[in-house]
Amino acid sequence: MPFKENLLKKIQIDRTARKVLSSIGPVGGGLRIDRQHMQSLLETAEYEFRRVRDLDLYIQTKKPGQGRILVLDNDLTIYNTSIEDVAMRKSPTVREMISIKNAIRILNDSDVVISKKEKSLKTVHKLCIAGLDLEFDQADIQSLAAEGIASLENNDYRGVGECMDLFSELLGYRPPPKQLEISNCLIRGVLRRSETGELKFGPMVVYDQGRNRLILIKRRLSPGNPEDLAHVEEMLARAPDPSAENASVFRYLAAAVLKSGHVFTG
Repeated sequence: MPFKENLLKKIQIDRTARKVLSSIGPVGGGLRIDRQHMQSLLETAEYEFRRVRDLDLYIQTKKPGQGRILVLDNDLTIYNTSIEDVAMRKSPTVREMISIKNAIRILNDSDVVISKKEKSLKTVHKLCIAGLDLEFDQADIQSLAAEGIASLENNDYRGVGECMDLFSELLGYRPPPKQLEISNCLIRGVLRRSETGELKFGPMVVYDQGRNRLILIKRRLSPGNPEDLAHVEEMLARAPDPSAENASVFRYLAAAVLKSGHVFTG
């Protein structure tokens, strides 16, 4: 699969994982796991589904009945034992419970539990990404920039947004803090804390969807400073600057990726 398609798939996997993460709550809490999106991740990670008793089991193994088994419920527990053992511990029959040996195993499963909740999600997420080839060369990056430029020329705001997402993934750009959001604008940039601990945002790219205009702002802004938001709005209102807008912005992003000098691994 070409680099662009693999990178888009990684972006989608990351978004899906974030949705599952937001649905994970404490034991006994009111949140319920997002089963639909978790199932999607498990399928991508090539877990094998088995319905055993009243349990939805997902097995990462080539050997039937053995290996790492995830129980799809609110705990997302991953076990390293057999299917039969998981079924007995999680959904025991009356006959199984009257055995003292089994009762001990049911009450204490620490000997076979590998992880739960967030840690289990992280394991599955990593397996999804591991199956993607995310290496790129100069031609791949230049092709992305060319697609972004073509999308601008064709007033294709979806295509521009997709290319911004791809470059943001490669460069670690993030959405802006709420204070710097602007209606009808897609904004991505570097979010970090300064040496004094102050949150800073920039450099950034801003796409005004209504006017089909993409600009680059290299200045690092403080989200809590109203003057900095005014600076972004002023930049959008200014006369065109060929060196810092539209095609030049995608060329800047491509150069920044290539300048990083390392192969992207996610």
